[in-house]
Amino acid sequence: MRKKSTPKRSSSLAIIAFPHEAAAFHAYRLLQQHGISPENLAIVGQGYSSPDSVGLLEPMAIALHSGRSLSGATGLVGTFLGFVLFWVAYLGLKMPLSATLFLIVPAGGFIGGFIGATLGGLWGFFGKGSTAGIYRHQLRKGHYLLMIEGSEKLVRSARDIISVYSAHQTR
Repeated sequence: MRKKSTPKRSSSLAIIAFPHEAAAFHAYRLLQQHGISPENLAIVGQGYSSPDSVGLLEPMAIALHSGRSLSGATGLVGTFLGFVLFWVAYLGLKMPLSATLFLIVPAGGFIGGFIGATLGGLWGFFGKGSTAGIYRHQLRKGHYLLMIEGSEKLVRSARDIISVYSAHQTR
């Protein structure tokens, strides 16, 4: 049975870090007053939503998921290339059938899977995982995150409202 892949996110996401709970809650209320629904907002931090409940995974979990996904794909490609190499060696180069020749196929799959797992893990850890790590670091420091999810227009509007609010606070 084929595993269904998760659909691409059709909405945008913005995450804004605040140094303390009061600032995050004030920004949350400000966005609500400007007509942004609470369904599109989440505060993450102590006493509010947990990072796991809003999908902010640990960097290592992201790396493992990416590694597994890419190793499966490159393992299949490696196995296919192993079959091609087997047939080229057997038919094209007229090599006699031997145990060594038969080992080309699984070796291609194993090497492809290993390379995919390594590259996928690195890509997941240093790509998406590094961003998640930054936000988790903010939470460990006692900061709060305000997450805004919705259409591109809604997220842009919310960021504009927050930027106007923070500009007034610095004056």
